[in-house]
Amino acid sequence: MLWTKFFIPTSKEVPADATVPSHQLMIRAGLIRQVAAGAYTYLPLGYRTLRKIEQIIREEMNAAGGVELHMPAMHPVELWEETGRVEAMGDTLVRLADKPFRRGTVLGPTHEEVITDTVRAYINSYKQLPLTLYQIQTKFRDEARPKSGVLRTREFHMKDAYSFHADKPSLDAAYERMYQAYCRIFERCGLPYVAVEAESGPIGGDASHEFMVVTDAGEDYLVRSAEGTYAANLERATTAPLPTEDTAELEELGEVHTPGICTIEEVSRFLKCKPENMVKTLIYETEDGPLVALVRGDHEANEMKLARAAGGVQLNMASPATIQKVTGADVGFAGPVGLEVRVIADQAVTVMRNAVTGANKTDYHLTGVNPGRDFETTEVADIRYAVESDRSPAGEPLIFEKCIEVGHVFKLGTKYSDAMRATFLDQNGSARPLIMGCYGIGLNRIMAAAIEAFHDDDGIRWPISMAPFAVEIVALDARDEAVQKAARDLHDQLESAGLEVLLDDRDARPGFKFKDADLIGIPLRVVIGKRGLAEGAAEVKRRGEKDARKIPLPDVLAEIRSLAQEPA
Repeated sequence: MLWTKFFIPTSKEVPADATVPSHQLMIRAGLIRQVAAGAYTYLPLGYRTLRKIEQIIREEMNAAGGVELHMPAMHPVELWEETGRVEAMGDTLVRLADKPFRRGTVLGPTHEEVITDTVRAYINSYKQLPLTLYQIQTKFRDEARPKSGVLRTREFHMKDAYSFHADKPSLDAAYERMYQAYCRIFERCGLPYVAVEAESGPIGGDASHEFMVVTDAGEDYLVRSAEGTYAANLERATTAPLPTEDTAELEELGEVHTPGICTIEEVSRFLKCKPENMVKTLIYETEDGPLVALVRGDHEANEMKLARAAGGVQLNMASPATIQKVTGADVGFAGPVGLEVRVIADQAVTVMRNAVTGANKTDYHLTGVNPGRDFETTEVADIRYAVESDRSPAGEPLIFEKCIEVGHVFKLGTKYSDAMRATFLDQNGSARPLIMGCYGIGLNRIMAAAIEAFHDDDGIRWPISMAPFAVEIVALDARDEAVQKAARDLHDQLESAGLEVLLDDRDARPGFKFKDADLIGIPLRVVIGKRGLAEGAAEVKRRGEKDARKIPLPDVLAEIRSLAQEPA
């Protein structure tokens, strides 16, 4: 491919609204162009990389037993109402209501409902199972604040797969196959990924793993032990139990007047105590009535953990009226002493001594509060986010790292088949719900994660497996016929050998061409100029290497083939 015949609108200026390297470089290298907030055109270079990723995914999914299909982006909202996910997805679900025929439709951010509806129409016997179906499709979500280029968008490209089973061992086997397929996909893409335990979130299910790429541009966090024996995302991370704070003598329970002082920060300043010496009392409304969660003042409640500990209930922060009814006090003065509703305490609360908490009396707090003496902790669970002072379940120090999620696998169980009555007849002729798994990969995120992981001050450094071209030939003297002929002959020779080649045949200064070459990040570079041609040689180097090697022209093909097979 000739640069002059292709379309590569590079730019030397850093876009003012691009804050992370992948966003900046994807625009500057001519990979994408923003059409609207959260929606991008993939320009030719970017689209070639997207298709490379797609092909790797398709090959590995097929090898793992997946069967490809294609589902619509527009869904009847009735399918989402069957599973109750209209409420669970909330404002991220894109609804279409401008014309009568659209009022009952949504744009799918995921396809569990559609695939379950498809399978229940055709699968009716255990003899048809197991089955794994997948697609590569455009998805939509009403992202309130699109940012970071293709990392947070309203329109995005995903591979989503769904497996259907007659029993749990079959699901477990498929889950392991998909897990390994994901490892192969990310290895083939050249990504430095980490697989971590994860929460299922609104997708549902009882087990899941995320695949993360560590980068400062990430908006998620992974937590892993320094020895590498434990890894989870922040939402899922569990920690070793905290020891009892101290053996100090228990203080008497006291009441302190704290007029208008209700936040953790205000109370700790007023009473000259630390936030970690306070008990935070959070009140929720659930379908089963009020629920109180207790966490240490310097910890944050993890509502996913809390909901799981409470039996899978839907949580909503209590209204001031509910708080008044439960505690007898205004907002900001709740505490565990004397409450007569269900209470779940975080383990860290149970080992506190002489704590400070609300008195369930407006403008008052209690001091010298001790669990077991002043209030019961009959329900104890890990209901908080891990913090950097915590240790892993095995007692190892924890490391917190920012990261980008690029893939997620779930064991869904019967969440969707129960809701949508998707059943099959087992060997005894009894109707049973299909057991499901779900497996998603973000193609856009793989692109951005690769750039975040592999870039320098000069531009992108693509892994060869996902680079838009494997080789770039830079012809330094565009007006010299001998140079142009040698460059084109080499271009044709490399292409005939099955290599994807971009020839920069523009009439431009060498420095300009080199800067563009570094910017777009093609892994292998061959430079042909008058001086080298006089010696019968070309300069060959990897992107990112400082020095090039002079290679005789007849040997360039062999050298490029060798470099293309070696890890960068």
